[in-house]
Amino acid sequence: MKGVSPDRIRNFVIAGHAGCGKTTLSDRLLFKAGAVSRAGSVADGSSVSDFRAEEQERRCSIYASPLHCSWKDHHYFFVDTPGYADFFGETKLAIRSADLVLIVVDAATGIDMGTIRAWKTARQFGIPRAIFINGMDKEQASFANVLGALQKTFGASVCVPVVVPVGEKASFSGVAAVLGGAVPAALSESVELYRTALMDTIAESDEALMNKYLEGEKLTEAEVAKGLTQAVLSGGIVPVLAGSAGQDIGIAELLDAAITFFPKPNAGRTVTLAEGELVCNGEGDGAAFVFKSVNDPFVGQLAYLRVFTGVFRSDSEAFNTANGSKERIGSLLYVNGKEQSATEEAGPGEIVALAKLKNTRLMDTLATRANGRRFAHLDFPPPTMSYAVFAVKQGEDEKIGTGLTRLAEEDPTLKMERNAETRETVLSGLGDQHVQNVIHRLKSLFKVEVELKVPKVPYRETITSTGSCPYRHKKQTGGRGQFAEVHLRLEPLPTAEFEFANEVVGGNIPRNFIPAVEKGVVEAMIDGPLAGCKVINVKAVVYDGKYHDVDSSELAFKIAARGAFRGAMKLARAILLEPIMTLKIVFPEEYMGAITGDLNSRRGRILGMDREESLQVLNAEIPLAEVFTYSNQLRSMTQGRGTFEMAFERYDPVPTNVAQQIQAERARKTEEEE
Repeated sequence: MKGVSPDRIRNFVIAGHAGCGKTTLSDRLLFKAGAVSRAGSVADGSSVSDFRAEEQERRCSIYASPLHCSWKDHHYFFVDTPGYADFFGETKLAIRSADLVLIVVDAATGIDMGTIRAWKTARQFGIPRAIFINGMDKEQASFANVLGALQKTFGASVCVPVVVPVGEKASFSGVAAVLGGAVPAALSESVELYRTALMDTIAESDEALMNKYLEGEKLTEAEVAKGLTQAVLSGGIVPVLAGSAGQDIGIAELLDAAITFFPKPNAGRTVTLAEGELVCNGEGDGAAFVFKSVNDPFVGQLAYLRVFTGVFRSDSEAFNTANGSKERIGSLLYVNGKEQSATEEAGPGEIVALAKLKNTRLMDTLATRANGRRFAHLDFPPPTMSYAVFAVKQGEDEKIGTGLTRLAEEDPTLKMERNAETRETVLSGLGDQHVQNVIHRLKSLFKVEVELKVPKVPYRETITSTGSCPYRHKKQTGGRGQFAEVHLRLEPLPTAEFEFANEVVGGNIPRNFIPAVEKGVVEAMIDGPLAGCKVINVKAVVYDGKYHDVDSSELAFKIAARGAFRGAMKLARAILLEPIMTLKIVFPEEYMGAITGDLNSRRGRILGMDREESLQVLNAEIPLAEVFTYSNQLRSMTQGRGTFEMAFERYDPVPTNVAQQIQAERARKTEEEE
């Protein structure tokens, strides 16, 4: 920001569980700082952050929303993020781009899944944290209970209050600072304990301060502020604040706290690059990370950048170090919801939007010199919910593909693929809400409607014993005929998908026809005899055969090989296999009974249990056929407080009763097609 040095810039992200008041807090910060004329409200659809139609309809955050405001002689750039696990991709990218994560915790419900998720992500990236206990005016609010849970989960010496609430529930009237300021007599004892804990950690942040503190000398206000900032930056302290965003209590104190101990963007924090690290000291050439990309219906593609070092200027050139292309920067835009304002330059800590970049995508790096280094790409959790997508109107398949591809460019947690086996376009995301929102955007932006169905399961077929079969292909026409005879043996092959061997001796099949035999087998394996599924874990051995000098050809041997394969499969005791997935389910302990019972009903197998922070972790295996609806069921069982990750593990035999149903369905469809 022109005229504001990096020392007076603060960059942070607001994260936490859904419903804890993150968006209300974001709107209140803007209003308190004078950035807007009235406080936005999620309830009446006037929120600056949740301004999109789908967010107003659902009354919850779906997208990360960059915001900014000035407070005293400082300027804040912050991002309001979704709390639902379905939209975690937005949150993770925003956290990656921040200097501090402000975790909002509900004063009534306390720690929840979103709290743990935000904490772990910040820790993964080495980003400092602060906590704001929101809703101290609620009927069930308890500062002591929530603080106790935070200290038990994350560490008593780490989570230390810097303010304490004056009253709570209906009597909540304000907050008192732990370091300095007047404190009500009823709070003096607890405040003194918090002050001692803070001072101990502050002193430990610097050797000179430690010596002075141990010698009994009083630290100056500047020394305390410096030590506290250093302790927050190193993670030695996670300061805990409190207030009520809805009642505008504790908001000014939060804004002041950002000046006092939120890290400066040039404080020397290291950020991981694709190769090596970048020290963010404000010096050097410009380097910015694209953490958000949006298809704006009015201005086209908007790329949101967090500047880490150097200065970017409007009407200049930048270089995309991810693909080596050159970009023209037109206007640099500050964004508050729907409102945009131009700026001439952007430096460390600032968030700006750029329109109409030609070759820049999500997670790319823009630099002010051609050989600038590149920020590391992020890994995201694999999808947990999939649907097969079909066009409602004929002839719109191409529009659907184009639209989904464009939307997937904005969202790294969204996956689309064409399954060659099932002949379906499969759309996968982090949950039902995630996928439904994509379909809503597909309709509104690209004017195309789709129908969602449960995807077909990519079953496999294999054999459990050895089977041999000779097959002769003979066809005589008016001219040259066709002749080939193949003797084929199939053997189980547990260690690989397929292996081919030639044991023909004496030239019964000339060597130049052996590759045609292998091709015929490979083609036959695409459509197995039980249910038309791909055949795996088979060794095919051609051990004998016959040929004709005139009538034999590659085509004849391919046809004969296919016939021999089908015959051998019938004799080798073929069975169906189904994909088995591993699940890692994270949830509050009170839902253990419901979750284990549901897994048993889905043919699941529990592998073990563990704990992460204050939550229960259950590891299990479950057939893919039973997991398509699991995201909705888990949300229902846990009131939205449970999440899971899923990964493919292996193929296992399908139970006999299930295999019979699959084969019967295959036979029915074959009859209908004929």
